[in-house]
Amino acid sequence: MNSRQASGLKAWFMQRLTAAYLAVFSLYLIGHFAYAPAHHYSDLIQWLVTPAVFLGMLLFIPLLLIHAWIGGRNIAIDYLKPFTLRLGFLILFAALLFASGLWAGQALLRAHFNAG
Repeated sequence: MNSRQASGLKAWFMQRLTAAYLAVFSLYLIGHFAYAPAHHYSDLIQWLVTPAVFLGMLLFIPLLLIHAWIGGRNIAIDYLKPFTLRLGFLILFAALLFASGLWAGQALLRAHFNAG
């Protein structure tokens, strides 16, 4: 197996691994909000900062970003043939994911530290 095949297999495996966690945690979130919705913002924050939910979200955010990056990269490689177009897309997509990750992490940490 050459390094290109190994890289593709690694990306495929990471895509499936992150998808499994995202699916399970998303089902938990849907179930929670369907059966025990927060009626006030303070209730939502108190639920969010419980250790299990906080750690789950802390893992959810980077795994979602990794999953999105692998998918976007694969789409760019498969469908954007001109190198400059592919490179421009990947740079913009990486910047968008980075900014989204910073925003989501900041929101989660702010909720955690201000939940007193």
